[in-house]
Amino acid sequence: MELPDFSAINPAAQIWLDTVANVRLHGETHQRPIDLIKEEQPHLRPLNPLPYDIARIATPRASRQFRVALDTNHYSVPAEYAGARVTVKAYPDRVCIYHQEKLIARHVRSYERRQDIEDPDHPKALLNERRNAREQRLLMRFLSFTPKAQAYYQGLEQRRANARQHLRKIVALSDIYGADQVARAIEDGLAFHAFSSEYITNLLEMRARNRPEAVALHLTRRQDLLELEVAEPDLSVYEVNDDGNDSD
Repeated sequence: MELPDFSAINPAAQIWLDTVANVRLHGETHQRPIDLIKEEQPHLRPLNPLPYDIARIATPRASRQFRVALDTNHYSVPAEYAGARVTVKAYPDRVCIYHQEKLIARHVRSYERRQDIEDPDHPKALLNERRNAREQRLLMRFLSFTPKAQAYYQGLEQRRANARQHLRKIVALSDIYGADQVARAIEDGLAFHAFSSEYITNLLEMRARNRPEAVALHLTRRQDLLELEVAEPDLSVYEVNDDGNDSD
C-alpha cells in the first residue's frame, strides 16, 4: 500500500501520541515520554525542511518512441531522450522522470491500465526535425532540375514572403509536366525575373496547349493483309486489233 502523503495521517497520529504513546509509562525508563522529551529537547537537531521522499524509484531506459513504462502504462519524455537511461519516481499522485538529476517530465499518475500518457510538448523537437528533413529533400529536388534553380530560388526568397510554398508548387508541377519542361520554365522565369509558381504554371500550360496533338497510330496486321479484296485487273487494254495495232 502506498501512502498518499504524511499530511493525510498526521492528525490521527498526533491524537494517538497525545492520548496514548506519550502519556503512558515506558517499560524500560518507567517514565512518561512527555516528561523525558523536556530533557532531550535541547539536544535534538532541527527537522529536515524537505518532506520525506516516499516515491517508488526505478531506472528504466526510454523507448525509441520516447516512452517510459510504469506498471502497464507508458509516460512520455522529451523526444531527444529516446533511448536514454532515466530515473522514474512514482508518487501516489504524480510521476516524475529525471535524466542525470534533471527533471525532464512530470505527469499525473494514472491507475488505469495500458494507457499512453503524452505531454504535447515532448514530440515537438522530433516533429521539427522531420519537418526540416522534408524541407531539405524538397529543396534538393528543386535544385536538381537545372543549374539555374539555385539563382531562381534566391529570387523567390527575396521577392516572396512564402518562398517555400512557391517552391513546393513548382516541384509538384514536375509530376504533371515532367522535370525537363519545369527546368525550361525555371530558366525562362529567371531570364525574365518572374519569380512565382503562378508564372511557372502559366508558362507550362501555355506550352502544353501549343503542342501538336498526337494522332492515333493504326497498324495493319499481316493477317489483315490476307483478308483484303483486290479487284481483278482489266486486261482489255492490252488486246491487239486485227491490223496489228494496240487498241486505244
